Order: sequence, then C-alpha cells, then structure tokens
Amino acid sequence: MATGTHIRTYFNGAWHDGDVPIMRAADHGAWLGSTVFDGARYVNGLAPDLDLHCARVNHSAKALMITPTVSTDDMIAIAREGLARYNRNAAVYIRPMYWGIAGDATAIVPSPDSTGFALCLEEIPFAPDTASTTLGLTRFRRPVMEDAVVNAKAGCLYPNNARMLAEVRARGFGNALVADAMGNVAETATANIFMVKDGEVMTPIANGTFLAGITRARHIANLKADGVHVHQTVLTFDDFHNADEVFMSGNMSKVTPVTAFEDTQYQVGPVTRRVREMYWDWAASNG
Repeated sequence: MATGTHIRTYFNGAWHDGDVPIMRAADHGAWLGSTVFDGARYVNGLAPDLDLHCARVNHSAKALMITPTVSTDDMIAIAREGLARYNRNAAVYIRPMYWGIAGDATAIVPSPDSTGFALCLEEIPFAPDTASTTLGLTRFRRPVMEDAVVNAKAGCLYPNNARMLAEVRARGFGNALVADAMGNVAETATANIFMVKDGEVMTPIANGTFLAGITRARHIANLKADGVHVHQTVLTFDDFHNADEVFMSGNMSKVTPVTAFEDTQYQVGPVTRRVREMYWDWAASNG
C-alpha cells in the first residue's frame, strides 16, 4: 500500500523504480503474517538514527523467528545508495522489511533459512510545524509479551492499532491514547507519548507492552542534555487530564503536539516547541 510518491524498491540485490511486487501468495509472510519492518526518515539530506532503525529491523526479525540476512552496515549502504536518487530537499520514508518465505513441517513456524528482504523508499511529506492532533479513549489495549510479539515492529500487531484508530476517529479524534494490560497509559495508536507538568517531562515507562521508540529515546537524551527532568514512570489517564502539555513522539513526524484529550484542552507549549527545535538541531549535527 503506497501512501506517498516517487517509490523506489531494493529487492533481489537491485534497485527498481516503483512499488514492485516482492511477496508471493504462498510465502509465509503473506499467509501467516511473519512480516517486520522499520521506518527511518530522510529530509534535507539528513537521515537521523538510520543506523538504529536498520539495527532494530534485524532485532525484530529475530523476535518473529525469521533470520535477518542483511547486516546493519550493508542496510545503511543500500539505503544511502537509493537516497542518492532523490532531491536533497525531499522528505523520504525509509522502510527496510523482512518476511518469512517457507515454514516448517506444520507450516506455522517460519523456516530460519528462508527469509525475504526488501527496502522501500517513498516520498512522504513531513507534517507542517503547525500540525497537531487530538486524542480519544479506546476500549482496545496494548498486548503483553505472553500474547503477542510486542518486542518487534511487526506487521501482525497493526490490525489492533487500526481498530483503535477507527474507533476514536468515528468520535472525531485524530488518534487514540491507549492503555496497557493494567489500565495505565502505554502510548497512542501510532506513536509514543509524552506529557509536561510544571516544567518537568513524563513518559510511560517501558514495561514490555509497547516499543520504546528510537525517536522517543532521542528526545529523552536531548531534554536531559538541556537540563530538563524526564521521568519514565507509570502514568494514568488522570495524569494526562491534568497535564500542561502533551505531545506524541514518532519517526514519521518526530514531534506532534496534542491539543485535546477527550474534553481536556491543551496549548502547544514551550516544552513541546523546544523538543522539536532540539531534535532538528541534533539531526543537523548528527544526521
């Protein structure tokens, strides 16, 4: 499913123009869902944390019992080779992915010696700095390790996210604020979440129910370097109702201010603006 334009796909050792077919009907990934991916971003000639995203897709593959076949360094080189065909000011989504091809005798367990790999580049614009979203409550929750492969960025997790989004969008909200199995706040349907209270920043502690994202970690490091106290802790929905600022953190847009959670309203505050500013200052020096 293409959401952007100017797609290029690396598959079977070569670059191809367009959204080319890469999976067969009987592949394990197509039939039984053994697909993993990651997403990095390229903008103004920068690809922040590309190495960490490439390393994470290999970890995700192992979590789904499929064997990663491309080293982190080789994956970075493939991505940069493809990116060289884009304008420097293009905003590109970098999506490496693996899937199982064959299964064991029962077909259920993917064969460790049969893995597909592709890397897709797709121009998807960044949301403008003025963009924001609203959050609503959903009855659906994040699973735990005993229920699902929550330690991977796996395609099989996303139908749950999709029904969260569909539920809250039907009520007029842009995204869902999601609980973990214990009823505490975990993240949104598409990104990690932060709140600000009295100048201090808080984010749900990673408890094995959601991926503590690469961009999330970058924001935490930048804030700490700027002298801001960041608490990774247990947070309730009441905490978010009482927050001064709320913002989402994800690879697609890096920082997305939240202007409402149900009937609670927020301003786009100074900490949220500072987090975005620090991220791009860091990226300019390290991307």
